Amino acid sequence: MIQPVMFVVLFSFVFGGSMTVGGTTDPVVYREFLMAGIFAQTVTFATAGAGAGIADDMHKGLIDRFRSLPMARGAVLTGRTLADLVQTALTVVVLTIVALLVGWRIHEGVPKALGAFGLLLLLGYAFSWIGALIGLSVRTPEAATSGGLIWLFPVTFISIAFVDSAQMASWLQPIAEWNPFSATVQACRVLFGNPGVSTSEAWPMQHPVWASILWSVLIVVVFRTLSVRKYRRADG
Repeated sequence: MIQPVMFVVLFSFVFGGSMTVGGTTDPVVYREFLMAGIFAQTVTFATAGAGAGIADDMHKGLIDRFRSLPMARGAVLTGRTLADLVQTALTVVVLTIVALLVGWRIHEGVPKALGAFGLLLLLGYAFSWIGALIGLSVRTPEAATSGGLIWLFPVTFISIAFVDSAQMASWLQPIAEWNPFSATVQACRVLFGNPGVSTSEAWPMQHPVWASILWSVLIVVVFRTLSVRKYRRADG
């Protein structure tokens, strides 16, 4: 819960006055622009914890005990990822309170804001399955933590979370605009009514809500299948 709060304070009060959003360097505007990215970063960084938790369960033999019980193989992993989702939701609640304190606001009403939070949690749940696969693929919780963070940094920073893709190098722009992370950030800015909505012609930027849902569902389907298969192979 502390790490995302630190990101909010760092970006809002250290970099906020030097960032241009919509032609202005007003730090209040940048804080509203920033929060969709921080929310998305928070739910995806929970991936490392999910992977480390599963690796720790494997290391301590807890998974072996579950395997002796009459249950579906995917049930253990599903239970773990859902438990991580609850923890992520609590973190988002705390972060929302901090965001309101530093000046972030919603401008499109509560129903749309709840929809935005739903998309964030769906993205976090999808990424937790990536963490599950990593946790099943390494030998120690430490390896799962580092493996879960290394790939997250380029995913979160080569996106529209902290700057508009128009300010990036031309070859980076399509990568950022088709990034699943960017789709959820764009959708949240639209649903929250926050400034800095990308004007890119890329399909995910023009239809961010649908793009966010499709990306998240695709990630769940692919990585849940791979994780359960890995779990069964480990069983053998």
